[in-house]
Amino acid sequence: MELRDWKPWFAAYDDPESPLAGRLAVVRDGITRALDEAAAGPIRILSLCAGEGRDVIPVVAAHPRRADVTARLIEFDPEIADVARNAAAEAGLTDQTDQSDQTGAFTVVTGDAADPANFADFGPADLLLLCGIFGNISEADISNTVARAAALTARGGTAIWTRHRREPSLVPAIHDWFAQAGFAALWESDPALPESVYVAGHRQERDPAPFSGGDKLFTFIK
Repeated sequence: MELRDWKPWFAAYDDPESPLAGRLAVVRDGITRALDEAAAGPIRILSLCAGEGRDVIPVVAAHPRRADVTARLIEFDPEIADVARNAAAEAGLTDQTDQSDQTGAFTVVTGDAADPANFADFGPADLLLLCGIFGNISEADISNTVARAAALTARGGTAIWTRHRREPSLVPAIHDWFAQAGFAALWESDPALPESVYVAGHRQERDPAPFSGGDKLFTFIK
């Protein structure tokens, strides 16, 4: 099926009154909190469907722990990935595409964020971003992604996800799936925000099993 062109969609972020701008602010606050609370030493960030990197790039660039961060952002659309790549460069974040295992590397990968080939070698991450995904995939794929996120998130690491709250809401079920995968709920967005906005953060409380790769995590259906 033909999926939407996401490039015009990002324009809503430039309107400070838009629900997307409100969601972005919550995600950025969650990233800041994760960096603030991270243990001493290297911090690994994995962002699936990273878009233009508007959430993680400015936060990492301004954070005192920026030198500790090794990040991999995965975005399917080449033009959107280039926007993220340029934003990272302008923020002074190092792009070491061939050395992404080194602390300080900040790499934008153009590829399918659901394909384990693009991230299986990177985890487990101290911060896993699953933003802009759960509203565009099937319920079964959300459940599968959460279950497999357990192997992508280090013990003590944070996973941040987004989803709308329109009825029938899947938010309670997603919380249950994270709990089953070994995550404890940390925080959630203000219920006063529009129902198109929901953001939550969870902490992994188990040692992750090795990531097995295999089939894609999800498929976009719109």
